[in-house]
Formats: sequence, C-alpha cells, structure tokens
Amino acid sequence: MSETNEKTNEHQKASARKHTALPKAQTLIEALPWLTRHHGKTVVIKFGGNAMIDEELKAAFAQDVVFLHHAGLKPVVVHGGGPQISRALDKHGIVSEFKAGLRVTTEDAMDVVRMVLAGQVQRELVGLLNQHGPLAVGLTGEDAHTITATKHQPRIEGELVDIGRVGEITEIDTGAIEALLADGRIPVVSSIARSQDDHHVYNVNADTAAAALAAALDAETLMVLTDVEGLYEDWPNSDEVISRLTATELEKLLPDLASGMVPKMEGCLHAVRNGVHTARVIDGRVQHSILLEIFTDEGIGTMVVPDAEGDTTS
Repeated sequence: MSETNEKTNEHQKASARKHTALPKAQTLIEALPWLTRHHGKTVVIKFGGNAMIDEELKAAFAQDVVFLHHAGLKPVVVHGGGPQISRALDKHGIVSEFKAGLRVTTEDAMDVVRMVLAGQVQRELVGLLNQHGPLAVGLTGEDAHTITATKHQPRIEGELVDIGRVGEITEIDTGAIEALLADGRIPVVSSIARSQDDHHVYNVNADTAAAALAAALDAETLMVLTDVEGLYEDWPNSDEVISRLTATELEKLLPDLASGMVPKMEGCLHAVRNGVHTARVIDGRVQHSILLEIFTDEGIGTMVVPDAEGDTTS
C-alpha cells in the first residue's frame, strides 16, 4: 500500500471517529442551559420503586446523583424501603398489613423498619455513591432532629384508625443537611423520625418526607422516582402521560388518583406550594431518568409547577 493510500485511510478513520463523537458533543451542548440554570441549586430526590431493587438501576441512580454533584448541583437523597421492609417482616414472622395506603407499624414492626432503612437500604446506597469518591453521608430523620413527627391516625369511613408507629411530620430542621451540603457531601436520609411528645420513633412516608425536606431546604426541584411513566391523563382508560400541570390542576385531580400515587402527588403539591420551583414524578425503571429529566429538552415524566409559574419552562 502506498504512503498516499495509508494517509487517506488514516484520514478516513479519524473522520469516522469525529463523526461518531459528534452526537456526544451535541448532547453536552443541549445540557448547557440546564446546567447553567441548576448550578448551585439543591435538588431533593426520592429514591424508590424498582430503582431500589434492580442492581443495574441502582448503579445508574448512583451515577446520576454523583453526576449532579460534579455538575455543581446539591443533591439530597431521601429513601424508604417498602420491598425490603416487607421481606424482612416476613422473615421475622410479622404480617404486613396496610390501611389507608399506609403500612400498619406495630412496635415489633418498627424495630424491623428502623433496622432495614438505616442499617440496610441506606448503607447500600451510601456505598454505591461512595464508589465514586468520599461523597455520601447517611443519616436518619432522628439525627439532629432533622425530622420530627407525631403519631398519625388516618380517618377511614369517618373514623380515626390506629395504625401504630406511623408518623406525621411536625417539624423539619435542615441544619445537619445544610452542613453536609456546605462540606461538599451528598446527604442520604432515611425516612424515620422521633416524636418530641412521646419520644417514640415513627415510620414516615418517604414521599412525604422528601417533599417536606425539599420545601424546608428551598430546593430548586423535587424528583420522585416511581414505577410508572408519570401521572396518566385518564388511567386506566388511557396511558397518555400528563407532561406538565399547575398546582391547582393537580389539586383537582387528587381525589381520583390511584392510592399509590396519592402520597407522591400530594408531596409534589406541598413542595411547589412551599417554595420549590418544580416537582417531578419520573419513571425510575428507565436508566439515567434523572439526567434525562433535568438535562434534556424533552424530559420525561410529569412536572408540577406553582400556579404563578404555569407558563415557565422546565
């Protein structure tokens, strides 16, 4: 082969490499305005659903959170652990029972819940994040009075029902979380809380806890990972996802939502009515759904905005 032909082949290979790399550059450029907008802002992410139990999804979630951190955002992760708690209760011979969409939590069950959330789920998530550097620090709502709760008694058919150690948030203290963020760390918060009234520890719905923390932290956005594409327009008659709606529009839909979506959407509503700029319900079954939602023009899932900002962009 002549020297001229060799040079031509090398040039063609180099050109091909540039051609295949170009979409990567275009993706980065597309993310630029979102990077600029969110730089330095706090993002609260509720970790749940299949993303908690699928190994590839867990790894992708950790990568997303670390990416946000290195991109100049301040991620705070809040987690529950429904599937893990159910498995652990089964092993201990404790029957899982639900009333008003909430887990009935006896004293024995609360010991298991506390052990699973703080000792298993949180530690695993902190470990995944820390594979990328000394970033994540785990804490529970008990630590530094981050979350204070009182006993929650839901009303079923007009009657108050005792569902045990299930808590209703009464106060948020963001001091410990803000100190960790200022130190360049990623707080990972388990959704359990202590009461100042009876000093008992309570199981708090993680969607509710994430929304309360987002509001107290003046977060830019709340992101709730789910096992659905978002909020459906007319489920089960249609699988059309509502991409965007205002607080008032969401409030009108709440009475007709499926029970599993109620705490998530109530959390979104609370967040945007208490200073959070956007709240998003996204499909945690999709790898890198967090990055797709924040850093692309299309986004995925459902976004809730305050009424006054109904005409703003994401």
